[in-house]
Amino acid sequence: MSDEITVRNQLLARRGENHPGLLSGDDCWTWDEVVQESCVRSAVMASLLVAGAPPHVGVLLDNTPEFAFLLGGAALGGHVVVGLNTTRRGPALADDVRRSDCQVVVTDASHAGLLEDVTVPVLRVDSPEWAALLSSHAEAPVPDVEVTMETLMMLIFTSGTSGNPKAVNVTQVKIAFPGLFLSDRFGLGPAHTAYLSMPMFHSNAIMAGWGPALASGTTIALAPKFSASGFLADVRRYGATYANYVGKPLTYVMGTPEQPDDADNPLQIVFGNEANDRDIEAFGKRFGCLVVDSYSSTENAVVVQRVPEMPPGSLGLPLDGVKVLHSESMEETVDALFGASGELLNAEQATGELVNTQGAGAFSGYYKDPDAEAERMRAGMYWSGDLAYRDADGFVYFAGRTADWLRVDGENLGAAPIERILLRHPAISEAAVYAVPDESVGDQVMAAVDLRSPLDPVGLEAFLAEQEDLSPKAWPRYVRIVDTLPRTATNKVLKRQLSAEGASADGDVVWMREPRGTSYAVV
Repeated sequence: MSDEITVRNQLLARRGENHPGLLSGDDCWTWDEVVQESCVRSAVMASLLVAGAPPHVGVLLDNTPEFAFLLGGAALGGHVVVGLNTTRRGPALADDVRRSDCQVVVTDASHAGLLEDVTVPVLRVDSPEWAALLSSHAEAPVPDVEVTMETLMMLIFTSGTSGNPKAVNVTQVKIAFPGLFLSDRFGLGPAHTAYLSMPMFHSNAIMAGWGPALASGTTIALAPKFSASGFLADVRRYGATYANYVGKPLTYVMGTPEQPDDADNPLQIVFGNEANDRDIEAFGKRFGCLVVDSYSSTENAVVVQRVPEMPPGSLGLPLDGVKVLHSESMEETVDALFGASGELLNAEQATGELVNTQGAGAFSGYYKDPDAEAERMRAGMYWSGDLAYRDADGFVYFAGRTADWLRVDGENLGAAPIERILLRHPAISEAAVYAVPDESVGDQVMAAVDLRSPLDPVGLEAFLAEQEDLSPKAWPRYVRIVDTLPRTATNKVLKRQLSAEGASADGDVVWMREPRGTSYAVV
């Protein structure tokens, strides 16, 4: 075995380990058994793949043991798992399969009906045919193949919040190195259990959940899907000490009825990204654990880390080489200036795009998508597509996606700062701010809010009037009261859908204020 940092080597290091490696429901496999099951899947994949074509296997499954074994098999045999999004449908899903060069798609009864438009063979893991394949390769040895750090292991599609999802190249080292780093950072090992409920077709589950557990010999406890109501029961059932998240899971768990014994659980560390400050603090206090939130993306080229002394609302401190640049001039933006009440005084001059000025970082490109790569890599630098501004101490603040710029009365506004202000109201569980067309020119600010307790137009007006850091132009012109926000499978809000629905929406209550007024009335 070479000394390269690969998932294959990390998996082979688990051979002979007889403590639990994988838990799913009432089923348990030791790490040694996980390695052998992975050898079996590697042999099965090799038998299905045609030589000379990309060794790509589409996987359309929830978080099941089969998914975990297929990942292990791909790592050992140098194959590529294409993580297919279980929320994609029809021609869109078929197109994901086609452009990622899948030779075969592996699924089960619950998802097979989604693959009617797919033109490659489809195999169900709950079929007699699959059972026969497993049986015929039951004694498969470790594949005798050469795997390097740069060997492609997965294609993971971006969330697609701002356009068509792109297939990100995920090499062995892109999983193995974060696994080592995070497991060391959090002290994971055989005495720990990692609860994995984020979808395994997404990077967060692989790089913040599966990878760190594999690298350290931590037990993995699989949940088929994330469930807010089932989260704490699962943590207790499996004795989970670590969990990962992306998007809004903390918000959803916090929305469950509070119980006096919530903190009586084994959870120690919860790690992820995109949680808001309010939920980070409240979740840790309620469940007696430490929540560590970090900024990153599937491409993993721009990293910003939270530190204890960071100011409220900040993402944290960027790693070396990560700067905020103007997209046109490619020059660094000026420091953000704040008023006495914390309001941002120079948003247009201070806001730019988060950029890795040292190159691509961990980004290995998009699969067969040179145009998308060119958009990300400009002048030898990686442009994240995320807006931010930076204070004089170097802390950066998220301002939204580049598509989240709103042009209101001739002034550019970022959506994220307005969302952070709205979330200060205890009645607002979630908020999404986006642009709708102005009657004459430019944009108007619209906010979709999900309420956890009653709020009326008068109460919202009074609250907004008290927020001294809210620019008059940032006051939402329209407020839509929703039961739920449209989301991707990884809990990211689909703002383009909200924006396309405009200033009115069937079935939802919408409040509107007059152009120069502050009071709201039901439309």
